[in-house]
Amino acid sequence: MNRIDEISANLEKVNEQIKLAAEKANRSTGEITLIAVTKTFPVSDIEILYSLGIREFGENRDQEASGKVSLLPDDVKWHFQGQIQSNKLKSITSWASYIHSVDQLKYAQIISQHSGGIEKPIFIQVSLDKPPQSRSGVNPSDLIELAGAISELPGISLQGLMAVAPVDSPAEEAFAELVAIRSDFLRTFPAAKSLSIGMSGDYQIAIKYGATHIRIGSSILGIRSPIA
Repeated sequence: MNRIDEISANLEKVNEQIKLAAEKANRSTGEITLIAVTKTFPVSDIEILYSLGIREFGENRDQEASGKVSLLPDDVKWHFQGQIQSNKLKSITSWASYIHSVDQLKYAQIISQHSGGIEKPIFIQVSLDKPPQSRSGVNPSDLIELAGAISELPGISLQGLMAVAPVDSPAEEAFAELVAIRSDFLRTFPAAKSLSIGMSGDYQIAIKYGATHIRIGSSILGIRSPIA
C-alpha cells in the first residue's frame, strides 16, 4: 500500500468512527472539527491530507510549523496546541489560526500585543490532572478569574476550553468532570462554546462529552518519527 492509500484508508476509518460516536451522542458531525495533527510528519503527508479535503492541521512546535505554513495553500487553518514558551509566542501568533494551549495570563497578553489588531482565536487549557501531578493547564478553581482577565484583552477572541486526558486515570472520568467545569464556565462566558478535547486514543469518548474540536495524529498518519 502506498502512502496516499494508507492515509486515505486511515482517514476514512477515523471519519467513520467520528460519525458513529456522534450518532450515539445524538450529535451532528457538522458540530465536530477534525484537526489532523501533523507534528514531525513531512509536508508531503500534509499535501496528501489536503488533497483528501482536510483543511485543519495541528502543530506543537513553532520552528517546525513555521517552516511548513508557507508551503501550503492559504485556506489551511493552523492550530498550535503544544506547550507554550513566551519567547516563541510572537512567531506562533504570526502563523497560527488558533492557539489551543493558553494557560497563563502572560501568554494571552503576549498574543494580544502581537495580534496586529486582528482578534486571535484562543482556547484556555484546563488541567484535568490530580495532585500531585502538575502538567500544563490552569487549575479549574482559577479558570473563571483567568478567563475574565483574558476576555478584557484586545486582539483576543476566547473560543472556549481545551484539555488533555490524564495519563493515570480513565479519559471518560476526566471528560465527565470537565462537563461540570465547562457548565460553570459557560454561565459566565456563554459565547465561548468550543471544546478542544480528544486525541487518537480517546476521541470517541470526547465526542460523547461534547468535543467540538478533536486532535487526531497517529490514527491518521501512523507512528511518529523518533524525533517526536
